[in-house]
Amino acid sequence: MGSVTLDRPWIAFDLGAEMQVLSWAVNRPGLVTARRILWREVRNSDLPPGLDVTAWFAGELAQRGGEDAVAFLTSRDLRAYCEATATVEGISAHAVATVGLSNAERAGSRMDYASRNWGTINVALRLSEGLTQAGLIEAMSIAVQARTAAVMEAGLTLPSGTATGTGTDCVAVAAPLGDTPYAGLHTATGEAIGKAVYQAVHSGALDWKTTNRRAADA
Repeated sequence: MGSVTLDRPWIAFDLGAEMQVLSWAVNRPGLVTARRILWREVRNSDLPPGLDVTAWFAGELAQRGGEDAVAFLTSRDLRAYCEATATVEGISAHAVATVGLSNAERAGSRMDYASRNWGTINVALRLSEGLTQAGLIEAMSIAVQARTAAVMEAGLTLPSGTATGTGTDCVAVAAPLGDTPYAGLHTATGEAIGKAVYQAVHSGALDWKTTNRRAADA
């Protein structure tokens, strides 16, 4: 399994080996090969209007020696990150999630968050099973399903209905390159993915709701 190191304002998820990683992360999106996945915690003061965020983030990563990493940005307090693991028929999944819901959305609708702070859900998943590129794409679909189910069952209600995620979510799925072409819900791989991602995101969503409820009551 991988290892997670918290060193605010960073989290490093060491995958343990070079793996194929599929994501739409800020740094190194798409299908790439990487050894680690990073989070960078930010505040509004870090990202003033007019800033070239991509260039700024590239500079931050360079200072850390992290240009090679798949990397997320989040406003969530990184101390609230959640991990979960699952093993099914010898196939293991390790999920790490940071969950902020301040810009929650429901699929098929769009709210105006122009004057508010934005949160996000960032999920990194490491699989032990070697997958083809098609299998990796299917693994991504299961991870996104699990994230959505976890958010919905956390029960955050919006004017348009129950939230399904946020407007800035990102997921990265890492796996060795292998021959397994399927990772759907009827497979051991899909079951392990679903369990790990659901648990990590659901725990994070409930923690966010509790934290924000306390802040509102203060």
